Amino acid sequence: MFELPTALLLARVQFAFTVSFHFLFPAITIGLASYLAVLEGLWLRTGRSEYMDLFKYWVKIFALVFAMGVVSGIVMSYQFGTNWAVFSDRAGPVIGPLMAYEVLTAFFLEAGFLGVMLFGMHRVGKKLHFLATLMVALGTFFSAFWILSVNSWMQTPSGFAINTAGQFIPNGSWLEIIFNPSFPYRLAHTVSAAYLTTAFIVGSIGAFHLLKNSGNPRARIMFSMAMWMAAIVAPLQIIIGDMHGLNTLEHQPAKVMAMEGHFQSHKDGAPLILFGIPNSALNRVDYAIEIPKASSLILKHDLHAPLAGLDTVPLENRPPVGIVFWSFRIMVGLGFLMAGLGLLSLYARYRGRLYVSRPLLRFAVAMGPSGLIAVLAGWVTTEVGRQPWTVYGLMRTAESASPLAAPAVAASLAAFVVIYFLVFGAGVLYIIKLLSKALVSHEPELPDLPVRTAGITPAPAIAHTSTHIPS
Repeated sequence: MFELPTALLLARVQFAFTVSFHFLFPAITIGLASYLAVLEGLWLRTGRSEYMDLFKYWVKIFALVFAMGVVSGIVMSYQFGTNWAVFSDRAGPVIGPLMAYEVLTAFFLEAGFLGVMLFGMHRVGKKLHFLATLMVALGTFFSAFWILSVNSWMQTPSGFAINTAGQFIPNGSWLEIIFNPSFPYRLAHTVSAAYLTTAFIVGSIGAFHLLKNSGNPRARIMFSMAMWMAAIVAPLQIIIGDMHGLNTLEHQPAKVMAMEGHFQSHKDGAPLILFGIPNSALNRVDYAIEIPKASSLILKHDLHAPLAGLDTVPLENRPPVGIVFWSFRIMVGLGFLMAGLGLLSLYARYRGRLYVSRPLLRFAVAMGPSGLIAVLAGWVTTEVGRQPWTVYGLMRTAESASPLAAPAVAASLAAFVVIYFLVFGAGVLYIIKLLSKALVSHEPELPDLPVRTAGITPAPAIAHTSTHIPS
């Protein structure tokens, strides 16, 4: 018989829905703010108008995405008081000051310099405007720093005590709370993911315009810079992810067991399950395709190292294996595709065909949303893998919710779904429309070269400089 969802389940779905929307916007703005700073810095150094053309092209996108991120973030903060009041009361003495630090650093920097960055090009000096762009980029990083510190503390709590009212309170140095055991790894992994997300969006738009005209110098700059990021950062991200996984194994072993699909313990080397269908009812992975002992090699660097399975974890403390198992594989699979595109771009660059290889350009266009999908999959892996805890090992999700009736939560959830798809859907469509427009040209473009003769952009067309600021 069909059972109506509980208030707890609806509150979790609502938070998952709103945070999924919100998480996409910072994933873009963190990387895009730094990209804008690099473009403006290159323009100041070289005087080439192409860099300023690209700055003005992308700053509009940044402004829209930043605004949508702010609005969606405000909605999330209200949910802590409405749907998760018990959690807010008990964890507030620790996470409240950290959130305040984000406002005092990130928000003040962004709010103070964003207007100068967006509208001050002709009102302040070049160096002051560049400083404003740098401060906005620094503000986005500070925002990620503090938010990830809060999230990491919930994953690996440290530096706290519990008072008689059941509240988590600071105990000793705040540095122990801020730099909790998983924070450095999570910060590096998430910020790198944000840079890759931006790189693949920029690269896909550059590739889109190159497919129309392979001689477009602005599209060439966009694509070249994005492919350098893919070639360098994507392999680095795989290494960072491996280090993060080892840290997770140490502090949250049940999450790694779910990621790997290890229902059973393995005394002499655990297999790496590539694909399969987790079956929690029978504690096994059906139709598993696996590499013997490879999981022990990755996680312990020893083929014969024993690995514990979910059979060592009480049933009520296990995360939902199916969701974590597949979200982890989506994230990792896209990560290897990103690294593959980066390596292919290096080969095409070496052959002098970076801008004219249509298979490579089509691959780059298809990979445009890959960063967004990967960060969502990573978030699902991290947050669902933490269940059934909000503060890992100390406070359950079921204990954290407000005493609300299910119809009240269902009504707000329905309202969020309708409003989000209308408002943010319209915003995304407008962004896509802006990105599909041709790049503004202030320099003579190269001819659309035939594939058989095209190569690296001829020096005379690229080396031309100008101190003109395009209007």
